[in-house]
Amino acid sequence: MKILSKDTLVDHAGLRIFRMVLDAPLISRKARAGQFVVIMASREGERIPLTMVESDSQAGTITIVFQETGFTTRMLGALEPGDSLYALAGPLGHATEIKKYGNVVLLGGGVGVAEIYPVAGSLKQAGNRITVIIGARNKGLLILKKELESLADNFYTATDDGSEGRKGFVTDILEEVLKKEKQDLVYAVGPIPMMKKASFVSGAAGVRAVVSLNALMVDGTGMCGCCRVSVGGQTKFSCVDGPEFEGDKVDWEELGLRNSMYCDKESHICRLNSLKP
Repeated sequence: MKILSKDTLVDHAGLRIFRMVLDAPLISRKARAGQFVVIMASREGERIPLTMVESDSQAGTITIVFQETGFTTRMLGALEPGDSLYALAGPLGHATEIKKYGNVVLLGGGVGVAEIYPVAGSLKQAGNRITVIIGARNKGLLILKKELESLADNFYTATDDGSEGRKGFVTDILEEVLKKEKQDLVYAVGPIPMMKKASFVSGAAGVRAVVSLNALMVDGTGMCGCCRVSVGGQTKFSCVDGPEFEGDKVDWEELGLRNSMYCDKESHICRLNSLKP
């Protein structure tokens, strides 16, 4: 569980996103695109789920990407190569169903861009034609642009302020792509409003949309029930039933309310530790 390397992907306007390579030979042997790990940075820290961006079974390593957003991710961000994590569990969750669909559009928003990267690589390897659309608030917050562009048959960027690519949202580009050429699958990861809109736009075009949900998670193995979501009128658990679900069946309003439950408490903890949330 030693940190082998760490580099900064984003350090912009007080926001930092890091990439870490971890020594995890047992996990790397079984890791597949779409799965995640649960990490404890220290004994005093909480458990947090993070998607595996890459895995190398020969080197015995996995790669994670995370943004400093709260107390625990800031603890993780303070660690350096040579330090060790207190705990690491995985691979968890169902892997993405990889097969030859035909034309596939992958949307990534914010840190969700890191989560579509392994899926894009696996789908490309399976013989699919890949369109990648990534977005962020501004140019300084875009990540893994070169890596994803090298995989994509068609590649687009969008920023809220127009500092790179199209000014607007990734879902605006998705709508145009779906009108231009028949697509067989849409895969979206990012903020809840983006995934919700991507599911709606895809459904209107008669295209199946798969989303990877970022529900609150504590245990990660199905015992705590914290990550429950409503999908197709049934209660599901993101950790063991997901994290991927059919976008048009997700109760997005409920997911948004559940994910905002602890915002006040997280802000309070950050203030106590002289950290900005």
